Amino acid sequence: MTKARWWRGAVIYQIYPRSFLDTNGDGVGDLPGIIARLDYIASLGVDAIWISPFFKSPMADFGYDIADYRDVDPLFGTLDDFDRLLAKAHSLGIRVMIDQVLSHTSIEHAWFKESRESADNPKADWYVWADAKPDGTPPNNWLSLFGGVAWRWEPRRRQYFLHNFLSSQPDLNFHNPAVREATLDNVRFWLDRGVDGLRLDAINFCFHDAQLRDNPPKPEALRTGRGFSPDNPYAFQYHWYNNTQPENLAFLEELRALLDRYPDATTLGEISSEDSLATMAEYVNDQRLHMGYSFELLTDDFSAAYIRGTVEALEAKMRDGWPCWAISNHDVQRAVTRWNPGAPLCDTLARQLVALVCSLRGSVCLYQGEELGLPEADVPFEALQDPYGIAFWPNFKGRDGCRTPLPWNGDAQAGFSAAAPWLPVADAHLQRSVAIQDAQPDSVLNGVRHLLRWRKDHPALVLGDIAFLDAPEPVLAFTRRDTDEALLAVFNLSGEAVRWPLPAHLGSARVLADHGLLGGEVIDGVLQLPPRGVFYAHID
Repeated sequence: MTKARWWRGAVIYQIYPRSFLDTNGDGVGDLPGIIARLDYIASLGVDAIWISPFFKSPMADFGYDIADYRDVDPLFGTLDDFDRLLAKAHSLGIRVMIDQVLSHTSIEHAWFKESRESADNPKADWYVWADAKPDGTPPNNWLSLFGGVAWRWEPRRRQYFLHNFLSSQPDLNFHNPAVREATLDNVRFWLDRGVDGLRLDAINFCFHDAQLRDNPPKPEALRTGRGFSPDNPYAFQYHWYNNTQPENLAFLEELRALLDRYPDATTLGEISSEDSLATMAEYVNDQRLHMGYSFELLTDDFSAAYIRGTVEALEAKMRDGWPCWAISNHDVQRAVTRWNPGAPLCDTLARQLVALVCSLRGSVCLYQGEELGLPEADVPFEALQDPYGIAFWPNFKGRDGCRTPLPWNGDAQAGFSAAAPWLPVADAHLQRSVAIQDAQPDSVLNGVRHLLRWRKDHPALVLGDIAFLDAPEPVLAFTRRDTDEALLAVFNLSGEAVRWPLPAHLGSARVLADHGLLGGEVIDGVLQLPPRGVFYAHID
């Protein structure tokens, strides 16, 4: 990888700072906690970290509601702490990416406080304001992702403001050039500070339809997708007008022009639209975003056909861009639970899932705890913090189950804090702590360490093209090829042993057995894979 393209094929470790390590005894993780564990992160063999928001915020959505884009919330530390984090990470060869939440702010942001006072102040048009209908109801039928209408009445202006998320997260008006300029200036602040990349939250939500047209209804049979079950009225509409507007493309090009002045920095856009793969293909290229990822592999479907279909669909559409894949993050149920529901914990599955996502063409986001094989935590209602989960309990428990503290040891508070953590530590996590797994050569943790270093020795897995092979369920098979290497990768996605005749056109398959995973063997041209087995081989 050239220096300016370090991000291609990179493994990016996502840190949710509230739950990583608390150093000041308030029960909430902080930036000094990340600094204290950077050596651990380096030991994993990842290329970069992505830190979820640590900016000044009232924490209604735990940092994704920003009140000051240029300051660290005291809950997490100071700007000096961030500078120390950046310097230490760089000394360890780790790049640092930070979250940027551009489409909306907190209701406590100074911009919004000024904007709401009148319709004729300097920032009056910085947010999306609209008059009520004659009967006093909101200007259109748009809905919030967190449930209910996407408009909140502001008595000072006698108007509604738009909020695609919480009612305390007003949407900025990106049709206003001054908003775009101020947003880019905030981004520049962190680039000048030395960050290596930006993860762009909900980047397709920056623009709204200027005509405020109603979203059309969606047939009941199509009301599916991550978090958009029929329990959530958000699923009742096609979201054609409240996000993913054509004007956003020009803004992405403005953003890329800024990034091009920092040639070693990158962007990773989070994209969730009516057709996320098509939007990714449109957003990710040499003039717009460097990378994009969506929620397509963060669903409940763990079939070989679904994974193949998703990757092939993106490959067909995104000819010029670079994808990034994730199977877990801070917004969804942890993968080892989501993709093996009701079954006992399986270390072999945990290792296989990391291998799978690290074998697809693109970069990779690994969420803290994936390297430990952590299952979803069961957080009781009285301990819930996530407003999304509280609103939709009991059918949807929200996002707290994947956000509980990282277990560093087996103590009562998991070595995370000297105080009661902001979310309870799961008992099942204590047995899978870093301290315990560090001492076990065959643990998930040590398996992931080995795998990530092994992957770097195989350029086909880092940068090569991908082509899928026909195989019956539950076998997922594909090749990865670059100019120096050609590999076959085969995954048995089931808990039963399988047999699969190797395609003759691949030629001889020279088995790679040094990846540390539960492998298979070829007998008379037939690959025999154990449950959750993984097979890699050099091919012609």
